[in-house]
Amino acid sequence: MTRQTAALLFSTALATMLAGPLAAQSQGDWTVGIGFGLVNPKSDNGTLAGAAATVDDSVRPTFTGEYFFRDNWGIELLAATPFKHDVNIGGAYAATVKQLPPTLTVNYHIPTQSAFTPFVGLGLNYTTFWDETSPLGVVEIDDSWGVAAHAGVDYDIGNNGALRMDVRWVNIQSDVTLNGAYIGEAEIDPLVWGISYIHRF
Repeated sequence: MTRQTAALLFSTALATMLAGPLAAQSQGDWTVGIGFGLVNPKSDNGTLAGAAATVDDSVRPTFTGEYFFRDNWGIELLAATPFKHDVNIGGAYAATVKQLPPTLTVNYHIPTQSAFTPFVGLGLNYTTFWDETSPLGVVEIDDSWGVAAHAGVDYDIGNNGALRMDVRWVNIQSDVTLNGAYIGEAEIDPLVWGISYIHRF
C-alpha cells in the first residue's frame, strides 16, 4: 500500500457524496470496532544528530468506539496496544521506542443505497512515547499533538456488522534528546492503515 493509494481512497469517498439519501447511521447509534493497524511512517523522518533518521513500520491490534451525535455524523476514538519502532540514524540502528497514538476524529459517513458506506473525517491525535532504549545512551522522545485526517469504507455484512478498511494521516513531530542534549526533531507523519470488524448498537 502506498500514499497514492491513500489519496485514491480519500478521493473515492469524496466522489460518492452525491449518492442516495439513505442514512448510513442514525443519531444515538454506537459502534465498536476491533482490528489491526499498520503505522507506516513517511520515508524521510528528519535529521537527528546531524544524520538522516528513519522509523520502521509496526502492526498492532486496534480498537474504536464511535457515537453518532447526528445522522451520519460520529465522533470516534481510536485506541491500540503499544506500537514498537526501531529508529535508524545515518542507516545504523540507534534506538527502539514504544508509542501509543490515541486519536479523536469527527467522521461523516456518506449515505449510499448499497452495502458500501464510505466516510471521511478530521480530528486530533496525541502520541506518547516511552520505553526508549538505545546503545548510544539515554534517548527521550517528547510527546506529540497533531491533526489527523481519516478516510475509509464500511461493507455491511448484516446482523449490525460491517468490515472496514481505512487509512489515517497523522501529524507526529517530536523533539529528541540524547543524554540530555537536543539532537533534532523526529518527523514521523505516518499513514495508519486499518482493517477491522465494526458492530453497531
